[in-house]
Amino acid sequence: APAKARKIPSKGNNVELSSDGEVEEGSWEMEEEDEEGSSEEMVDDYGASSSEEEELLPIEKAALKQKPDRGGLSEDESEEEEDEEEEAIEEASRQKTGQKEEESSDLQLNLDIDEQFKLPTNEQIEREDILFIFFLPAEPPDLHIIHQRIKGNMEVLQDFAGKREEGRTRQEYLALLRRDMAAYYSYSDFLLMKLMDIFPLPELINFLEANEVPRPVTIRTNTLKTRRRDLAQALINRGVNLDPLGKWSKTGLVIYDSSVPIGATPEYLAGHYMLQGASSLLPVMALAPQENERILDMCCAPGGKTSYIAQLMKNTGMILANDSNAERLRSVVGNLHRLGVTNAVVSNCDGRQFPKVCSSCFEVLGGFDRVLLDAPCSGTGIISKDPAVKTNKDEKDILRCAHLQKELILSAIDSVNAASETGGYIVYCTCSITVEENEWVVDYALKKRNVRLVATGLDFGKEGFTRFKDRRFHPSLKCTRRFYPHTHNMDGFFIAKFKKFSNAIPQAQKEPAVEAASPSAVPDTVTEPQPKKKKLEGSKADKEQKPPQPALKKKHSLQAQRRPLKA
Repeated sequence: APAKARKIPSKGNNVELSSDGEVEEGSWEMEEEDEEGSSEEMVDDYGASSSEEEELLPIEKAALKQKPDRGGLSEDESEEEEDEEEEAIEEASRQKTGQKEEESSDLQLNLDIDEQFKLPTNEQIEREDILFIFFLPAEPPDLHIIHQRIKGNMEVLQDFAGKREEGRTRQEYLALLRRDMAAYYSYSDFLLMKLMDIFPLPELINFLEANEVPRPVTIRTNTLKTRRRDLAQALINRGVNLDPLGKWSKTGLVIYDSSVPIGATPEYLAGHYMLQGASSLLPVMALAPQENERILDMCCAPGGKTSYIAQLMKNTGMILANDSNAERLRSVVGNLHRLGVTNAVVSNCDGRQFPKVCSSCFEVLGGFDRVLLDAPCSGTGIISKDPAVKTNKDEKDILRCAHLQKELILSAIDSVNAASETGGYIVYCTCSITVEENEWVVDYALKKRNVRLVATGLDFGKEGFTRFKDRRFHPSLKCTRRFYPHTHNMDGFFIAKFKKFSNAIPQAQKEPAVEAASPSAVPDTVTEPQPKKKKLEGSKADKEQKPPQPALKKKHSLQAQRRPLKA
């Protein structure tokens, strides 16, 4: 016969449940069978006794009440109850310690907030430099301390009069901030100084942080072969999570994640879309090519902008896609074939010599209606793609790029026909944010050629600089547009749009003093040199019989140049 279970206590009468299902009243003692000397405890469906769970009290009171009852329980049950009590006590102690830790952390935070930022001493800075130079593999700089120091320094600089340390100058705070940011974000001191000249300090931090995060992957729909709606549905069916790029673009899509490689889908191989950054769409939108026009893309590789121009022109007219690098032209040819572009001619010429090499353009074609110049640059706007720019650029690189850009922009302007019925426009763009490669180049073109700046047609973007440090640019430079990664979530970019109003090239100016005094006075620079030339010619004619020495000739020419300035 089966053994009877232990009698379970309840709030009312003492009740015993037998294995037969009968209810009996009895004592709290265990009944055991004579044949087997073991007993089994009857438990409810949840695996625990009913009354013990229901009458749970605080740990101390429960322990006191269960002490007299333990005499009638087995050793195993008492051990289980003790384990449960110990676990409950440990849990309560953990909660108390957690609350204490939270309170202490709150107190610590309050102390950190109330504590005023103080500049480190020269000895501390020298010690950090020594550790950084000699013990770099073993003891790298503590980035957390540097980051906290940057935050404290920024707070002081924003309210310098109220929070500065006595006897300390603003230059000391700025020098420490530049040093800390260079160490924390891994920038060269030269580039960081350039960025500090362009951005206010709070915006500079946002720019540096944005460069640590990659830009979203974007694609451009090739409307020569499909529509954006159909392409989006096809990619969604393949497991691609995407959205329209924005209201400003009718062809762009932004890719969040994908279960298939975006650059190897059947739609990509069929030429339904092009992998292209969002900022690369903007210059073509500013150029606004029309059907049946003649377009020159002076630096076209790898062909994204060229193919976008072709789809806006619906494969009509003619596009001359030029690049000086023959290796990069291979990708241009491949992309144009894949995307179904049929109105493009690919050439391999130096853009600086383009008007001379293609002198027949004005004779046969009548010049180009529009020119797009995506000039080579230092790449300071695409640091998230190429982090090496942080340290491998110096002043010579910037000036070398600026000189090349000035030569290219003059060639681009000379290639445009000002008498075009629908065009006469030049778009100049770079993926750099330095002023030397953008506003200085545009201001130089305004002085050297008969062009003026017009609106880009883009609804967003920041205005270009009309003044920078001690430089003053033409007021129309506010028509140019700047794009930043921290404000527009795209690569740093600069765009300027010119309108050419005359094919004549202004005569070269030989007075740097006049240019510095009035850089934007175009009529004065044209009318003043005429009497000077007559005087110079007359003086040369009088002195043909007795040519003076070279030193005297320079002296006479300088005197002739100074006379009209005094008048």
